[in-house]
Amino acid sequence: MTQKSQLPKKRSNLRDVAKAAGVSVATVSRVLNEPGVVKPDTREKVQAAIADLKFVPSAAARAINSGRTRFVGALIPTLDNAIFARFLAALERELSAHQLSLVVATTDSDPDIETQKAKELVDIGAEGLIVTGAAHNTGLKDLIEQTMLPTIITSYFDRANPLPTIGYDNAAAAQIALEHLADLGHSEIAVVHGPVHNNDRTRARLAGLNASDCSVELATHETDISLEGGSVVGKQIAALPHKPDAILCLSDVVALGVLFGLQASGVKVPEDVSLVGIDDLPSSAVSVPPLTTVHLPVSTMGERAAAALARWISDQEIPRAEMLEATLVQRQSARRKT
Repeated sequence: MTQKSQLPKKRSNLRDVAKAAGVSVATVSRVLNEPGVVKPDTREKVQAAIADLKFVPSAAARAINSGRTRFVGALIPTLDNAIFARFLAALERELSAHQLSLVVATTDSDPDIETQKAKELVDIGAEGLIVTGAAHNTGLKDLIEQTMLPTIITSYFDRANPLPTIGYDNAAAAQIALEHLADLGHSEIAVVHGPVHNNDRTRARLAGLNASDCSVELATHETDISLEGGSVVGKQIAALPHKPDAILCLSDVVALGVLFGLQASGVKVPEDVSLVGIDDLPSSAVSVPPLTTVHLPVSTMGERAAAALARWISDQEIPRAEMLEATLVQRQSARRKT
């Protein structure tokens, strides 16, 4: 004889708890949300009923009662780049310390997708937003203005922006890398970067290079921000009859791809050409050779943005713009020109 499967019982609700404790639904709600205002004996009866019924308060019900959903949304271009993974890990860790949860949406660097995802986050009750970069379409700007939703811009610093920015000076980060190569005696430098039409960070880094006082000759190469994209350009540079002294990549992902492309073509780094990136990904420290790069404090950025947004939501304290310092990390992929 086969044993009949036991179907799970219906989930207990506030009314079930109130009936078991012999109190009103309002009293159960007060025990859950403001236990200090309930008499101890009543509170104990309600808590005993909660334990007996294995009652778990619904997040939706708590939101209705308190007017708080206690989550914020983050809009990022992609999850494929490790720099965003580091940022999100720090962001979620700090938000959790402020009793806030995180919902992440990817935009594929498309402003229209970004606006649609932002609307969806607002529709499900996001109490604040974290967005990447300073360039956004009017749809997102109108949404933020209409809802008065606390919103912080990251990965970009601009004190004049109407929204608070917590990030780094992208132009300065590129200049740090360029100045290092110039100090090593390199004067013919290939610059490899991602698409400029949908990435204001890339545009700012290129602008920083063009504004530099370094006496160098720059040749730019645009590609996808991926290992594959960098590898293609690395092989193209390796095939040039006259190769540059050095290669400056505006992201580490591209730099590592360039490194692989050069090595596959028999070009040695740094013996034949120096190579520098920007980001300081964990993989950059263990590549062969280890990649010289500009460290961007993305973990600190995540922590500062989370703490600032939490204060804005809870205390209506609007954050000030904050610039985080980018620093050179010297490893073995760049050397002095002989």
